Amino acid sequence: MSRPVIAPKHARALAQGLGWFSIGLGVAEVLMPHRVTRATGLHGHERLVASYGVREIATGIGLLTSRDPTPWLWGRVGGDALDIGTLAAGLRPANRDRERSGAALLAVLGVAALDLVCVLALKPSRRPPLPLADYRRRSGLPQPPGAMRGAASDFVVPADMRTPPALRWPAEAR
Repeated sequence: MSRPVIAPKHARALAQGLGWFSIGLGVAEVLMPHRVTRATGLHGHERLVASYGVREIATGIGLLTSRDPTPWLWGRVGGDALDIGTLAAGLRPANRDRERSGAALLAVLGVAALDLVCVLALKPSRRPPLPLADYRRRSGLPQPPGAMRGAASDFVVPADMRTPPALRWPAEAR
């Protein structure tokens, strides 16, 4: 089994840093979508960038507040895939600012690599599963059925467990 690139305790610190990074980037995308789209070469996609900002803020809060940051890191990896797809669309020849989209794409690829390194370092080690208990020869009874037959024949239902007279069937009420 290969060792992770970073130790799990360092990965937790990196996850916290990625949480703050997510919040900062998300706030910028929500409050200044025009500047972000200009910087990334995605003119006209301000609403999309603002929605990505909301996703970043939610992921950042999840990373900072959860005991196990792994699911939130996987959310970041999924968000990176969305960002990569969006920025790759900005590389089309018709886009005048495709150089900006290319530079932003390289930056997102770097952050995506960081996210993957962090989530893989936090992944628990694969231990062999515990063997399943074999209950085929157990009945759940303390003695064989023949010895148990009639054991509760003298049981009397306590008064507080009996059906009240008003709720009994007419034949039972007598």
